[in-house]
Amino acid sequence: MASRAGTVAQPQDLVDLTALLDAYYDVKPDLGDPGQRVAFGTSGHRGSSLKASFNEGHIVAITQAIVEYRAGEGITGPLFLAKDTHGLSEPAQNSALEVLAANGVNVLIDARHGYTPTPALSHAILTYNRNAPAGAPQADGIVVTPSHNPPADGGFKYNPPHGGPADTDATGWIANRANELLENGLRGVKRIPLAQALEAETTGKFDFLSSYVDDLPSVLNLDAIRDAGVRIGADPMGGASVDYWGEIGERHQLNLTVVNPTVDPQWAFMTLDWDEKIRMDCSSPSAMASLINRMAVGADGSAAYDVATGNDADADRHGIVTPDGGLMNPNHYLAVAIDYLYRNRSGWNPNSVVGKTLVSSSIIDRVADGLGRKLVEVPVGFKWFVPGLLSGEGAFGGEESAGASFNKRDGSVWTTDKDGILLALLASEITAVTGKSPSQLYKGLTDQFGAPVYARIDAAATRDQKAALGKLSPEDVTATDLAGETITAKLTKAPGNGASIGGLKVVTENAWFAARPSGTEDVYKIYAESFKGADHLKQVQAEAKALVDGVIS
Repeated sequence: MASRAGTVAQPQDLVDLTALLDAYYDVKPDLGDPGQRVAFGTSGHRGSSLKASFNEGHIVAITQAIVEYRAGEGITGPLFLAKDTHGLSEPAQNSALEVLAANGVNVLIDARHGYTPTPALSHAILTYNRNAPAGAPQADGIVVTPSHNPPADGGFKYNPPHGGPADTDATGWIANRANELLENGLRGVKRIPLAQALEAETTGKFDFLSSYVDDLPSVLNLDAIRDAGVRIGADPMGGASVDYWGEIGERHQLNLTVVNPTVDPQWAFMTLDWDEKIRMDCSSPSAMASLINRMAVGADGSAAYDVATGNDADADRHGIVTPDGGLMNPNHYLAVAIDYLYRNRSGWNPNSVVGKTLVSSSIIDRVADGLGRKLVEVPVGFKWFVPGLLSGEGAFGGEESAGASFNKRDGSVWTTDKDGILLALLASEITAVTGKSPSQLYKGLTDQFGAPVYARIDAAATRDQKAALGKLSPEDVTATDLAGETITAKLTKAPGNGASIGGLKVVTENAWFAARPSGTEDVYKIYAESFKGADHLKQVQAEAKALVDGVIS
């Protein structure tokens, strides 16, 4: 833990916005450097103009590639275009619009010239496609966001007509074509000036906020929240949800306070994350320190709010703070949300499964079993939940990094991308309906199923070692025991869908670990959990690192 973690950022921590924007337009990537090429991870292409990894050339090339991809797929409906509050997001959105308009693509941008959360974009795509006549052209979208990443970063993500993150086939094609365009000096990229693009007949407006906020009663029991008078403190953390929270409170007459309406591309108001970086991670106690302090119980035994929530910059993640429990571990809240929803959504498919990523807590497995529901465990990446959410066969999908979404009260699809606003409001519904905080309910689950201890650590790895980790097979692991327990499973493919996990998961009766290479750093990540306490977890972690190092060295 760095010494200044959890303290307010100082001037030396702030990004130089002038240098950031100048670099976006002036710096040309060196394609001989892999770090400066277009590369789509689980959430699109990310980088920084200061590192020559997110610059104007990248964005116009990616956008042209998306134009060609959607044409090849027969996608001819409107493209919804959205941005978050990062400093590079508006320039990147403008660059994208110049290319889209030049190619004659019908584009819908925010009618309020504001910021758009990722879930609002997903909701807009799905709503348009659901309401379109049979056989009519389908819509898709682009959201310009690096999510919770530091202020110097930019991100660019494509969502096809299913409304969720594009799959690897799509992103692989787009990245390859974008790099080809860059290598050819951007010959083949069509583009017109921004003023002309804004006035183009193909450029229109869409009220993302009203479409999303007005539809919330279809997915949440807002009447219960209102009637119970739940006091909500919502912190947008300087992100795209800033205008949404105020409208949610006003339109649905909730006792809701936006605790920090500030938007600042430097995020000077933020408390530093564990590594002394500004990072809008609403699952981090350091980044959420201000909101946690606001929820401190006073001398009279009361807190400012019954539920306080935070969202990252594009509002696809959630952080839940309760008076009795502080900031909840994302895994703990997912378990509570699953238990509550599958008991209180009578309109859902009675056979709908519970979806989780394989690095999420095993208490979810035990909760699902207690509900009599099948658990489907998939690799990291929200795209794996899209089919189930669309069909209603998987009414909930969640991942350990505080991302989740679930279906409407009638079982139909709400979003196919993570929705931090939805999960934040659900905490208030749970409080209103049960009379208990989510943290109190989690205590009840641990009394029933056991109390797991969960952690993630990073270990150094070369590029070759990371590649070796991603290619492991179960036969490469010869160990039969882990931390005193017999190994019951060695997984390199997710049991829920047979897809590669890009690493290894080892399971025992009361513990497990998973090791995956980082997509952005020279490290691999070890996720581990034990139902036998902190000391056993440390033993699991130590043996996991030794086991993985032994097979990739």
